[in-house]
Amino acid sequence: MRGPIAPPQVPLASSRAEAFADLVQDSVERLERRWPQLADIDFLVLEVPRLDGPGHSWSDEGVPLGGTIPAREGRPARVVVYRRPVEIRTKGRDERAALVHEVVVEQVAELLGLTPETVDPRYGED
Repeated sequence: MRGPIAPPQVPLASSRAEAFADLVQDSVERLERRWPQLADIDFLVLEVPRLDGPGHSWSDEGVPLGGTIPAREGRPARVVVYRRPVEIRTKGRDERAALVHEVVVEQVAELLGLTPETVDPRYGED
């Protein structure tokens, strides 16, 4: 018998990338209740950070888990979460969800010029 093990609407059928994007979206939705201006920010998931472009170089620092891109002429600000570095640092969905939320909070705080604790009062409690 060939075909999918589970129907498409069942979570088992979603890919790791889709499941990760769902974690990011869940985190954003949690924060949007408190910070409605987040609707004006694009949230992206990329596999890994690109460190080979202009102005970037390899260093002894760790691989980033996320980043921000400020708003520019007609383009909204962006928050990026890097899937593979986050996955490598976590074991299991709950731990991954907690780290994703932490990364999203830190990047939103950077964009808004606030502390992570201001963006989410429960930041760092996990």
